[in-house]
Amino acid sequence: MTERDTVDDIADQWALIRPDLNGEAIALIGRLRRLNSRVDQSLREYFATWSLDSSEFDVLATLRRAGEPCELNARALLEAAMVTSGAITNRVDRLSAKGLVERRPSPTDRRAVLVRLTPAGRTLIDEALAGHVSNEERLLAALTPAEQTQLTTLLRKLLVAHGDTEPFPRSR
Repeated sequence: MTERDTVDDIADQWALIRPDLNGEAIALIGRLRRLNSRVDQSLREYFATWSLDSSEFDVLATLRRAGEPCELNARALLEAAMVTSGAITNRVDRLSAKGLVERRPSPTDRRAVLVRLTPAGRTLIDEALAGHVSNEERLLAALTPAEQTQLTTLLRKLLVAHGDTEPFPRSR
């Protein structure tokens, strides 16, 4: 018998009160939301060991995976992070104050600013990344490699169906 989780109790309650509703949808979305909360908590705890929050790690990782020279214009960074321009400004300000990123004028557009990893920022993200991936592997350890592949395929299908198909910005 499969072990029950908290969502099973919630779904059972809804089935009694509103049997006309799709209990599978309630249970699946409930599980996604609860799992997301637990994953976010684990990530926050890991990033804190590096004196970063999740949003700062995201900016550093975005710049690092952009490829050499590990910089993006502010607009591309904004698009990659999917937040407001004010939020990106605050993140970049905090990382700049820590000496992890620097702003520089674009050589091709006087109105544009480029955000680049500093050597300290690159070292930090490279060192933190290995532990981050190990943490992610730990979070997924209850699934076999085949189950992880199957889940990846299904989640991709849902993301595409909901319009999450924008390409990642590259260095500019």
